[in-house]
Amino acid sequence: MKSSTTQRFRERLAALPERIQREARESYRLFLTAPHSSSLRFKRVNRKRPYYSARVGRNYRVLGMLEDVTINWFWIGPHDEYDRLVAALN
Repeated sequence: MKSSTTQRFRERLAALPERIQREARESYRLFLTAPHSSSLRFKRVNRKRPYYSARVGRNYRVLGMLEDVTINWFWIGPHDEYDRLVAALN
């Protein structure tokens, strides 16, 4: 599986604390080599559209859309915001 990030994703990532940025980079490297690793909790979050999420540390998540064989990550943030965003996507 391939992976890319949007400009908005990169802006959100840059605004996060350095510790979270490091965790995000570690999670991204793991995703590239083992996307279905249990520590990532990579899963589909919408039945109708191909939205997926993955874990970044204990309290952060990323959201992306699968297009062909590429996940286009468009959002990163804390779990409480993630819950609201996923609910709005459904």
